[in-house]
Amino acid sequence: MSKTNESLMQRRTAAVPRGVGQIHPIFAEKALNATVTDVEGREFIDFAGGIAVLNTGHLHPKVIAAVQEQLTKLSHTCFQVLAYEPYVEVCEKINAKVPGDFDKKTLLVTTGSEAVENAVKIARAATGRAGVIAFTGGYHGRTMMTLGLTGKVVPYSAGMGLMPGGVFRAQYPCEMHGVSTDDAIASIERIFKNDAEPKDIAAIIIEPVQGEGGFYVAPKDFMKRLRALCDQHGILLVADEVQTGAGRTGTFFAMEQMGVTPDLTTFAKSIAGGFPLAGVCGKAEYMDAIAPGGLGGTYAGSPIACAAALAVMEVFEEESLLDRSKAVGERLVTGLKAIQAKHKSIGDVRALGSMIAVELFEDGDHHKPAAALVGQVVAKAREKGLILLSCGTYGNVLRVLVPVTAPDAQLDQGLAIIAECFDELA
Repeated sequence: MSKTNESLMQRRTAAVPRGVGQIHPIFAEKALNATVTDVEGREFIDFAGGIAVLNTGHLHPKVIAAVQEQLTKLSHTCFQVLAYEPYVEVCEKINAKVPGDFDKKTLLVTTGSEAVENAVKIARAATGRAGVIAFTGGYHGRTMMTLGLTGKVVPYSAGMGLMPGGVFRAQYPCEMHGVSTDDAIASIERIFKNDAEPKDIAAIIIEPVQGEGGFYVAPKDFMKRLRALCDQHGILLVADEVQTGAGRTGTFFAMEQMGVTPDLTTFAKSIAGGFPLAGVCGKAEYMDAIAPGGLGGTYAGSPIACAAALAVMEVFEEESLLDRSKAVGERLVTGLKAIQAKHKSIGDVRALGSMIAVELFEDGDHHKPAAALVGQVVAKAREKGLILLSCGTYGNVLRVLVPVTAPDAQLDQGLAIIAECFDELA
């Protein structure tokens, strides 16, 4: 009997807990660059990129060659038992790429959540403090500590009770939704007045562009004031670049465009082209605050993932993918704004590099998020062969995370499908 998406979905329902969501009722069989083929042989244009994991596309030949070569040497030793050069080389390259004119060191782990957890551990050890300030709409992971930092209860922590304490929530600046830079800074000052003294706060963690929160870009002026506030009170500024890193925003790290440097930077997702790798990079003095044995993990910095990451960084250089990321963003934003001109429901098209969002409202009213319409667009686009994602605190944002290696013709084809969806749903 031939496999179908429906038959596999039935098996999935019987075998996998319902808490593991699935946006599209599709089972992928194979993929290449920005094209995915399902088990029934149907092709889709991939504007999701595994949620920002495939900036270099599915199965980039250089990444696959590097992994295949590594598999002829060794697949695992546990770096804390027997070290291997690819781990060290990745750290050297990340140290050079993360912004900041100071000595840096890098820890490699496996997932973005793990990177954020370790950033908090490092900040606590370096400062002798325990509190952390995060932001409304922020997304930092699904583990217990990172759920405490994540600024959205449903669906991430619903029904699980209270998350770890010592986390305080400030407002993320977003002019469109009535939160100015002044408002956001004032919300931090309120925390200092009402909840915790600055001397009890180890870190302030922020996404330079919010991911799940809706792709809102932090204003540079806000970042400068945040940096000054951290300096004033001896608080570490942590940039969560799990989704923005590895070239998505047109620079290798988004903080390169923010005018300030963080003390610690987390990264993951696209850094290894589809293989699990994440890490924390920061000032050497802070990274060394934890004694030997206090950092690590069994699979942390897998040699296979390290080989993939080294290849990804080479591909970015050889194929000028930072420039390509900007070009992809410009092409898609131009096309999406043309669609916006015809449809009142599109309240905003925004991007930093190729990290692109389209925010929908009922009748263009910014007080009425159109989550249902987003769901309809995502479903209709899928019917037409385009994979899209939604995001946003109110679920009213379409996000585009297409591989930056996708050819222009495929980008245009995706835009045409999006235009058709809006025309048909208008």
